[in-house]
Amino acid sequence: MHLKDHSYIGKIVKLHGYKGGVSLYMDVSNPNAYTNLKSIFIELDGILTPFFIKAFKLKNKGFVALHFEGIDSDASAKDLIDKQVFIPSSELQEVDETRFLGHELIGYKVFDQEKGDIGTLVEVLEQKGNPLFVLDHNGSEILLPVFEGLLISIDAPKKQMLVKAPQGLIDLYL
Repeated sequence: MHLKDHSYIGKIVKLHGYKGGVSLYMDVSNPNAYTNLKSIFIELDGILTPFFIKAFKLKNKGFVALHFEGIDSDASAKDLIDKQVFIPSSELQEVDETRFLGHELIGYKVFDQEKGDIGTLVEVLEQKGNPLFVLDHNGSEILLPVFEGLLISIDAPKKQMLVKAPQGLIDLYL
């Protein structure tokens, strides 16, 4: 399994309950879209390791109570705290006109309909009422406002997205 074929969705933050339960903070815009996951990958010592989900319960503010097959004690669950969680990029939820995936798209190459390759998404600034995609374009930063109609398409397996930036915006940076 290669990290390039997977997308970050969150982090194990603490134990949950007892008997090996953990609390996952889902760093995604719509945690409800992932309630049917059967497995996830956790990065352990630089290796993506699959874990099969025995129980998945959505809590408040993006937190999920998880139980994994084979993890039946707090001692074994403690090793998972502060570890990053990934899913295959092919399992990312589709984007529609009214929402975007936010952090799930970090690392994606961004292509503008007019200008072509405009960089790689490195951060999402979720400012109230004005979220921004932060792109790295050959060492320079491009700030792209997120609005309805920005995203044209996403190719999750290739980690690419096509956008229609506002007229003249990209010219300010290039």
